[in-house]
Amino acid sequence: MPSTVNGHALALLNRFAQADWPDYLKLRKPFETLVYSSARAGFRLAARRSTKIQPRLALQASSALFDLSLSDEQKMLVEMLEGFASEVLRAAAHEADEQAAVAPQLLTQMDELGLVHYAVPELDGGMAGERTALTNALMAEALAKGDLSLAATMLVPLSSANCIRRWGSAEQQRYWLPRFLANNDRPRMAIAVNEPYPLFDPRKMTTRARRKGKHYVLRGEKCLVVAGLDASHLIVAAQAARGPALFIVEAASKGVQRKAEPAMGLKAARTCRVQLNAVKVPLEARLSAQDFNYEGFLDYADLAWSALAVGTAQAALDYVIGYCNERVAFAEPISHRQGVAFMIADMAIEIDAMRLMVWNACSRAERGKPFHQASYLSQLLCAEKSMKIATDAVQLLGGHGFTKEHPVERWYRDIRAISLLKGGLQI
Repeated sequence: MPSTVNGHALALLNRFAQADWPDYLKLRKPFETLVYSSARAGFRLAARRSTKIQPRLALQASSALFDLSLSDEQKMLVEMLEGFASEVLRAAAHEADEQAAVAPQLLTQMDELGLVHYAVPELDGGMAGERTALTNALMAEALAKGDLSLAATMLVPLSSANCIRRWGSAEQQRYWLPRFLANNDRPRMAIAVNEPYPLFDPRKMTTRARRKGKHYVLRGEKCLVVAGLDASHLIVAAQAARGPALFIVEAASKGVQRKAEPAMGLKAARTCRVQLNAVKVPLEARLSAQDFNYEGFLDYADLAWSALAVGTAQAALDYVIGYCNERVAFAEPISHRQGVAFMIADMAIEIDAMRLMVWNACSRAERGKPFHQASYLSQLLCAEKSMKIATDAVQLLGGHGFTKEHPVERWYRDIRAISLLKGGLQI
């Protein structure tokens, strides 16, 4: 099949059509409409490009002003993913947390959604268009409404492809990006940035990459790598001679040791610790885009975690509203009490502020404007307020909030990761 956005959209639709679960979840129609719209846009793009070939590495930036309205495709994408999150992820989240693993059937359903297409440019057969950052943030928020840990797991392939699309050379993009869309032997990458040291600063890593002849030699230790145990390759952040750099490392390379690292939250994400003991990687394994910007790499990661925080906080709000309306005390729902109603109102206000901060930062990134400050502030706000919202959700449920009968205790544990993890995901 030719490597075009239209061909891959039709191939994705074909795989989706053969699955049974979209019917009983009532997701088939919105998904088919979404893929149809994307394919139609691809045909129009091809017609415009028939007279002029665009540069391969040019990431299209929207010239529009910051606008809160979403495109029809984005609305359909959010609707479809929210349905998947509520019907599939929410139902599987408790077992995945208990088993600290994702069931194979659920992994198959995740792959069938084809989210990685939104990180691969149209020239390589994907669907990444002009509003990539915002679209990916919307996807993260929608999925997190089902479960943060499972949503983070689903975003790992998308994040890895985004890294290569943004920070890889032309040769690296040509080699890797089509492989993310392949039916067989698709690479499973994970991003390793965090290190197990107090007050870790991703700008002052202890992991080192030293050049020796035709290789780099990596030494160091990484922790809390999301989906790292199942990865075939790792995108490792390390300190090189001229500053931080990213390296694609085969997980089976000599000197790479991985072990499970269970944490308080994100249990289904199968976080792991990685030790790099004099690992040799070829020179071409270093992501070497001419405009590589490590600070930008961290900013996109902050936006990814912030979007997940917004979705999880929204899920918590929606859940406590239903609970407080149904929970009766002294012959009336507890939501009639001002102390409860004011707390819920504050949660809603903070979530709207979080969402606007994330969307504003994404808009600046898409328009090619500096977005470091906007990204940093959104991460600060989302980390603080999402933790407060999760705490209030547990409080509003009273004793029930402390039990596994309700999902708020899991959201409370998972959402703590927002302020701790650096890198790991990209939008």
